[in-house]
Formats: sequence, structure tokens, C-alpha cells
Amino acid sequence: MLDIHQLNVFLIAAETLNFTQAAQRLNLSQPSVSQHIQTLERHFKTDLFIRQGRSLELSDAGLALIPYARDAVNLSVRIEETMASLNGNIVGHLTVGCSTTPGKYILPQLLARFHHLHPHVRVTCQVYNEQQTMQMLDDGVVHFALTSLTGGSRPDTEFHKFICDRVWLITPLNHPWATRGTIHPEELHQADYILREESSGTYMAVREALANSYIYISDLKILLTLGNSEAIAMSVQEGLGVGFISEMVIDRISRKQVAKVKIKGINICRDIYLGRNVRRPSTAAQNAFWYFINQGNGSTIIE
Repeated sequence: MLDIHQLNVFLIAAETLNFTQAAQRLNLSQPSVSQHIQTLERHFKTDLFIRQGRSLELSDAGLALIPYARDAVNLSVRIEETMASLNGNIVGHLTVGCSTTPGKYILPQLLARFHHLHPHVRVTCQVYNEQQTMQMLDDGVVHFALTSLTGGSRPDTEFHKFICDRVWLITPLNHPWATRGTIHPEELHQADYILREESSGTYMAVREALANSYIYISDLKILLTLGNSEAIAMSVQEGLGVGFISEMVIDRISRKQVAKVKIKGINICRDIYLGRNVRRPSTAAQNAFWYFINQGNGSTIIE
């Protein structure tokens, strides 16, 4: 009979493609991880990984096993949590995927409130870019996704609008725009920009808002592309250029160190949603978290 623990070891090894890293995540020894994988391979009478020196990759059999192993492990977890919850306590483990800014500035406060209500529920936050987060939700790797993407035509996902995150144009304090406070859209072509990468939610929100006023981000002079908003804020403070970042970042690390500038006729707001995969059965802990969000508990996070 298959061992759920061994299937979970396989899933972590398949994710890391490194038995040493898998052992660290599982709090096991590397030989123990290798032994569990070898036991599964003997059970299935086939190799699950292709070993070439120190490199590791999944075999065709390993790739085929992943979705079934994930379903088996998730079902085992749901059984344990459901039975434990029968005594009236909500227990379990939730995994939330999110992009960088929500992961740093929204989730800590949100999860603190939820934990106060349900102290027996453990939550893990995994920070990725928007596309990776959505893929993990589709694959069942995370239970919830906090993202500005709404899944497009995905029929298996349900989204609840969580907050609207205002995005501001920021300048150094000694920049000419700083004293004016408001500029006209056509003036945007006069500055050097420090922007997020194209896959970020902030970049996409800026691109869409500017395009609605016939200002195309590809026509702007982009000096630097940086992977997080904090780095952009620091670069603007140093006078390297201007940029667009979340109001949450400004309020927490850059207040009085950069100037917020309005663009006449353009308001940039990044809608952030919490999504879940409705095709997968929910545990009591997951239902409690979804109910918690839908009661408006995100609305005061960034006030």
C-alpha cells in the first residue's frame, strides 16, 4: 500500500529537484529522503528521477505521478483536518500564494487577525510573481492566491475583490514635479524612469492606466528595471529618476523622503483579489479563511 508520507517526500523532491534541499524542508536527513524515493521506485518498478551526476530531473513516470501524489496528499490532509475539527475547533494548515507587495504589506496583518480567531490554523505564505502564483493555484500547490490577476477564462477559480492598492508616481524631493504636485500626461515623456519588471502587477496596472490616456509605457525613457518596489523607492530618493510604486510601500518606507505626484486625468489603482480553486474540496480551515476574507477583513489593512 502507498505511504502518504513517502508521496509527500516525492512531491518536495520533485519541486526542489535536490534531495538535500528536500531534506532541509522536510526536517529529514538526505539519506532518508533518498531511501523514501527508492522505496517508491521499487513499488512502481520504475525510476521517478533521472540521476546524472549531481543533477536531478523528473522521469516521465515521475511527471505522471505528480498530480496523483498531490491529490492523495491533499486528501489525507483534508481527512486529518476534518476529523480534528469535529470537536469544534478549526484546525489545519493553509498555504497562500502571493506576489511581492501583498506578501510583505498585506498578509502579515491579515494573517495575524485570522490567527487570533483561529489559533489552531497554521498558514504558510509563498511569494512568487503573478503568473507563478496563478499557476500554483491551478495546480493545487496553494489553497489561495492573493493577486491582481483574476484568472481570465479559468473556470475552476473564484475571486473576491480584496482591496484597491493605489499606485503613485513618485519623484525625488528636489524634482521640479515635486513642488507642482500635479502634471499633465504628456509631460511624462520628459523624465527618466525606474520601473518594475513587466510581469509585476504594478507594471501592468501602470501600463493599462497610461494606455487609456494614450501614453504608452514603451515610449517612456526607462533607465532601470528593478525587481521590487523598495529598491525603486530608494533609487528615487537618491535622485536617479522617477517611478511608480504602491501607496503601501510609500507609507511604510518612503514617507517624507519622496514626493507623490498626481497625473491629471489618470488614477492608477491595482485591484488585488483573493482567489481559490473551486474544483478542489475545501477543508474547514479553508472555508473559515474564505469566510473571514468575505466579511471585509481586508478593507482596513491599508488604511
